[in-house]
Amino acid sequence: MNLDSLFGALADPTRRAMIDRLREGDLSAGALAEPLTISRSAVSQHLKVLEDAGLITRAKSAQRRIVHLNTEQLTAANEWLMAAHEEWQQRFDSLDQVLAETRPVEGPTEP
Repeated sequence: MNLDSLFGALADPTRRAMIDRLREGDLSAGALAEPLTISRSAVSQHLKVLEDAGLITRAKSAQRRIVHLNTEQLTAANEWLMAAHEEWQQRFDSLDQVLAETRPVEGPTEP
């Protein structure tokens, strides 16, 4: 998995919208393009980026091109994000502990 191409593909809101629609099931390229306010050429370019990132596959079915979401790539990206989150959480916990140990203990205040 190439995280750069994966996250690069997901960085664009139009491509994320396409991914969101594909989570409900396979669609033809035409049906996927319907709600978008971009040209068919732009749709094709977005699909190419998603395909190159491994997020979708396209198959020809009669006269239509069917677009399928590859959830494995999203799962792999999620696993990477969760591991990074866990590592950073451990670092923050360690920092909190160090800060707690180095804070002066406050005694009772005298009137």
